[in-house]
Amino acid sequence: MVNFNGRLLSENDTFFNHGNRAFKYGDALFETLKVVNGKIFFFEDHYFRLMASMRILRMEIPMELTMEFLGEEIKKTLEANGLLDAAARIRLTVFRRQGGFYVPETNDVSWVMDVSPVANLFYQLDEATYRIELFKDYFVNADMLSNLKTTNKIIHVVAGIFTQENEYQNCLLLNQKKQVVEAINGNVFLVFGDEVITPPLEDGCLNGIIRRKLIENLGHSQEFKITERSISPFELQKADEVFITNVISGIIPVTHYRKKSYGIDFTKKMIGRLNALARLT
Repeated sequence: MVNFNGRLLSENDTFFNHGNRAFKYGDALFETLKVVNGKIFFFEDHYFRLMASMRILRMEIPMELTMEFLGEEIKKTLEANGLLDAAARIRLTVFRRQGGFYVPETNDVSWVMDVSPVANLFYQLDEATYRIELFKDYFVNADMLSNLKTTNKIIHVVAGIFTQENEYQNCLLLNQKKQVVEAINGNVFLVFGDEVITPPLEDGCLNGIIRRKLIENLGHSQEFKITERSISPFELQKADEVFITNVISGIIPVTHYRKKSYGIDFTKKMIGRLNALARLT
């Protein structure tokens, strides 16, 4: 079952047509949330990121689209799919209603919510081999629109195909200045001794929720220093550890980049902190 504007529908029901602006122009935003036994991880952060993104794209925010309303709709959707007492992934997509060409006829929005099960109740560290490479065919724009979680993800799609064809587990995307921006499915961090580095939003990376939480947490740490700065691809060969973050997997340790092998000591320490942060939300 999917939830379209508050109505539960079968996955086989037709609820928008060829005029849909998300389909025609990528005129849409989405949030991916992890829910465990009805508890939405980092829900407030997701909600306010969505609201801020809608304002940037000049979408009209409906009065009823409150945090409380969305929370109830998420639980309703989980219950309809038998996942209220399980671990699940929720995808909420908000799109401008159809009409117009590049310039819309209205800024009013519709939304659709779908759900699928995930394996782990909490974040776990996967120590399996995880190889990455640079994707250099196309580049991410270093601007505010790249910070948003829009449905314009064609670079990520093509990079994903490249990754699959070459038997890597992931690829890192670059901006026009050839700086490391992010992975296909999350933000990237490098560890050099007691310093942890991640690209700044100005370089074009996604304003990720887990990225934000780790920056906040490490900002209060006496053991590690967090720095937001541009990253050259050459630094990948010098780093002690590299890891990728997203809200479903949490922290994904990278084990290999070309001939370089990485440790996972820092990542092991952070996975416990991340689970503690998730429980507090």
